[in-house]
Amino acid sequence: MDTSYLFLILFSITTMIGLWKLFSIAGEAGWKAFIPVYNFIVWLKIIKKPWWWIFLIITPGVNFLMYVIMCLLMAKVFNKRSFSEKAAAAAFGYFYLVYIGFQKDIKYVGPEDVSKRKPSIAREWTEAILFAVIAATVIRTFFLEAFTIPTSSLEKSLMVGDYLFVSKISYGAKIPNTPLSFPFAHHTLPATKSTKSYLEWFKLPYFRLPGLGSVSNNDIVVFNYPDGDTVALNYQDQSYYQICRDNNYKSLYNNETAPIKTGVDMEQQKYIYSPIGEVVYRPADKRENYVKRCVAIAGDTLEIKNQKLFINSKPAYVAETMQYRYKVRTTDGTTLSTKLIERFDVSDPIQTEQDSIGMYYIVNLPNNKVDQFKKIGNIKSVDSIIEAKGEYSPRIFPHNPNFKWNNDNFGPLFIPKKGITVNIDTTNISLYSRIIINYELNTMEIKGNKIFINGTESKTYTFKLDYYFMMGDNRQNSADSRYWGFVPEDHIVGKPVFVWMSIKEDNKNTSDADHPSGFIKKLKTSLFSDPARRARFFCFVTKDGLSHSYFIHFIVIVLAITGFGYFRKKRAEKSVKK
Repeated sequence: MDTSYLFLILFSITTMIGLWKLFSIAGEAGWKAFIPVYNFIVWLKIIKKPWWWIFLIITPGVNFLMYVIMCLLMAKVFNKRSFSEKAAAAAFGYFYLVYIGFQKDIKYVGPEDVSKRKPSIAREWTEAILFAVIAATVIRTFFLEAFTIPTSSLEKSLMVGDYLFVSKISYGAKIPNTPLSFPFAHHTLPATKSTKSYLEWFKLPYFRLPGLGSVSNNDIVVFNYPDGDTVALNYQDQSYYQICRDNNYKSLYNNETAPIKTGVDMEQQKYIYSPIGEVVYRPADKRENYVKRCVAIAGDTLEIKNQKLFINSKPAYVAETMQYRYKVRTTDGTTLSTKLIERFDVSDPIQTEQDSIGMYYIVNLPNNKVDQFKKIGNIKSVDSIIEAKGEYSPRIFPHNPNFKWNNDNFGPLFIPKKGITVNIDTTNISLYSRIIINYELNTMEIKGNKIFINGTESKTYTFKLDYYFMMGDNRQNSADSRYWGFVPEDHIVGKPVFVWMSIKEDNKNTSDADHPSGFIKKLKTSLFSDPARRARFFCFVTKDGLSHSYFIHFIVIVLAITGFGYFRKKRAEKSVKK
């Protein structure tokens, strides 16, 4: 049995036994201790705390902190108020409740009356910090979380350096798989390079709360990076699987599609692979956060023909700011000026290439600026760069020569839907093997021309989850589902809703970038010297990118509130003088 379930059973039994005795002593029926959830409501009644604390107790990431607090308060109502008693209650609560429950001289004295005692500064700060941590964790887990755009794959819809809020309630907040974690850290402890910020010996299954809606075609979505289940710690910004493919390495356990052995303690699967370094597994909720556009949902059929995307045989939505790569030639080989690059806000580096005709530039341009670019005086030609149909790219999903797909000609591909059954054989299993093994946790073996799932020969497979296909708007400079395949529904995090600040990437490349003064300098530059970035402050995220800026409205509201408070204070002072 999984150690997390053993711990949960031990935790529940010892807690119930301790509460059974303590309830009886406090005047409540002992049997109430054995009814899950209700026993916590009775517990709150005994320690004189409000009933709504029950919502904090069932909140992952907060519940264990709340349990410690309740054990401390339980010790106090039974007159165990020395430092050693409180320390024991905090550290060994579920055993401590049993310990005091079976003491012969134990008495219920009720909560400590602190109304006449001035709290110490240390206590005030401790309570304030605890409240802030609990409130922030609840908001971050179930409502809103702050993110920063790390890559240019969604340029110009969302740009590197955009600071935004992501709504968890749009699609329903998912309960964390690893609730025992350091507050506000994702997968690595602050000030460390590889120390885990979470414990894996207690894990929860996938569960999502009801949301305001579901993922729809063309939504911009934040999700956990699917390829991030296995990570080379020395190369965390690269796909472990792609490193193996690029270097002809054998991936973990000699099976590229299934590096993780189900039923084995993940901590024991840490692996040292000499060319790469230490390789570790990460649970779904601790994988890197990515943001892309969902171009196809479960049940859709997707195909890319010469860069044009089709969903269910119909042309897909095309954002005005969607970017493609072009081969640009100038008259007499003249250069592209810096002013021209700034005018068209070309974010990706311009490359210079040579062919039989002569020198040309590779430029990424958004759809709505291509025609303008062609009209510039020294521009001779602007041609799309398209990989030919049938030209196999080993970097493109499913990384199998049977599917001669590339970045610009891809599919047709059916997006798996929960409950749908597909035929499988050795020619198409590469499309679904990662789903079967890594996401839906089955075992799979191929013996000759036969496929065995969970030890049984299988010619069909029925999906347990819905899946999505994500692509970046910077179509030829985006590592997306074309490279690593489907995104499972349990990887969906939320929907970007609001950009509150945007700092240009160039401004980050300063020697004092990590110093607070460096951040202030970047912020000042973006606000006062960069109109394009200033226009991105306080904007709502839309299907096409961003709404207009509400920054001025924000400033006016802040000034109005400040002014109102100032004049109200002055008026009160005059009233006192009279």
